Amino acid sequence: MEHSLVVQRARKSFQTGRTKPLEFRIHQLKSLLRFISDRRRDIAEAVKKDLGKSEHGTELFETLGLEGDIKLAVEKLAEWAAPRPVEKNLLTISDEVYVQPEPLGVVLIIGAWNYPWAVTLQPLVGAIAAGNAAIIKPSEVSSHSAKVMEELLPQYLDKDLYPVVTGGVPETQELLRQRFDHIFYTGNSTVGKLVMEAAARHLTPVTLELGGKSPCYIDKDCDITIACRRITWGKFVNCGQTCIAPDYILCEPSIQSRVVEEINKNVKEFYTDNPKTFEDYGRIINQRHFKRVMALMEGSTVAVGGDSDESQCYIAPTVLKDVTRESRVMKEEIFGPLLPIITVSGVDEAIQFINEREKPLVVYVFSHDNKLIKRVIAETSSGALLANDCLVHFTVSALPFGGVGNSGMGCYHGRHSFNQLSHLRSCLIKQLKMEGVNSMRYPPHTAKKLGWARFFLLKQVDVSRLRRMALLTMFAGLAAFVVQVKELNIPFQSKLGLKGFVLISVMLCILQVCSILESS
Repeated sequence: MEHSLVVQRARKSFQTGRTKPLEFRIHQLKSLLRFISDRRRDIAEAVKKDLGKSEHGTELFETLGLEGDIKLAVEKLAEWAAPRPVEKNLLTISDEVYVQPEPLGVVLIIGAWNYPWAVTLQPLVGAIAAGNAAIIKPSEVSSHSAKVMEELLPQYLDKDLYPVVTGGVPETQELLRQRFDHIFYTGNSTVGKLVMEAAARHLTPVTLELGGKSPCYIDKDCDITIACRRITWGKFVNCGQTCIAPDYILCEPSIQSRVVEEINKNVKEFYTDNPKTFEDYGRIINQRHFKRVMALMEGSTVAVGGDSDESQCYIAPTVLKDVTRESRVMKEEIFGPLLPIITVSGVDEAIQFINEREKPLVVYVFSHDNKLIKRVIAETSSGALLANDCLVHFTVSALPFGGVGNSGMGCYHGRHSFNQLSHLRSCLIKQLKMEGVNSMRYPPHTAKKLGWARFFLLKQVDVSRLRRMALLTMFAGLAAFVVQVKELNIPFQSKLGLKGFVLISVMLCILQVCSILESS
């Protein structure tokens, strides 16, 4: 089917309102969860063919987080989709004022090849939860995963609302000529610019999950053994083809040899003396990327690894030293198992080095010194900052995941996915009464009216605080009333007296105020 017809069919289905009820969205999310559970082996086999990843590695890095995201969305959807009350001013204190999340419409999701299931279906979770239709375009580079997705996903999800479209560059270009209500792209910044350019023709908003060169600064006084163990894991998982992998190390010359020694030791522990034969060490996605990564080593000294086999797209975990700012490996995101080390005089030079380059997806810093860590946070900018570990911030659904500047725009995960793919609609419902209060805004405008307007409009009101104060006052009044009745020592039913009558009147007024605040 032509891409324009696929998009038209999705839009027509969306316009029927089928995605609006939360029950429908939850049903689709549960169906997606069932797909992952039923087809776990098919997914693992496809990823093995694409990236050489083991079955357990696929579950750990592809489907486990996806399952968690779906379960969270099912559990929290009613809360996320509910109206969100906001603070009022005195002019709107008796009005309903809230934010109502609503679906955007038809979303295009363009996935990436390095984690072909996680980075394609996690945005889909947000799109479904927010009540959108979604066209799913998996990367053609991870061809086996794309084929499985195309063949099996429609057996579980609504075929009209969530179609899978496969193909290469021409097919993607044709899709980008269509009008969407949001485009969610994961990949490199070069293609990201083309996606944004295509989206601009329709004024379509975009989420761009890109990458960049994420630096990793090692403080000379930290526990270098533990730091290097965590860096080794974060760098070489998925054969270095991770957008948030540490791209290069910054450290002082005095600890460079120790860093090399520790990483070498960890590579052997994690992947044996021969990573080529080890099940949990993957492969470069294809020969084009193999040649690109191998060319990046030019002009640098191999300190660890360096072995390769083009026929298998295998490159060993490799550490490079004698790397300069002008080295070829520092000119682009590596996206492979090469880890260059650049020496700096200390944290001052490290911060300067980071700030002279494009804003990365993440900054890593390893140090015992909390002040040093906070300084790096304060004096650099990146999509995220992670201290004393690698990658694990990706697993925290409450943290927004995304870049800044050249590393991307927009964010997702958990509630952030829902918000990103929703329109947060401002709503105010006023009653057709109390017109006297509104007269200050009508002509003629006078100094007196301006004074009242300044008071009513600039005074923010925390309704929840007022409600708590009213309830507290009510209970205080009730306590005083009980004490008064006890002191009067007369039957409650017969003679309350004037003071009792006043107290009851005050209580009734307070209850009325509480009722008004509750309804607002």
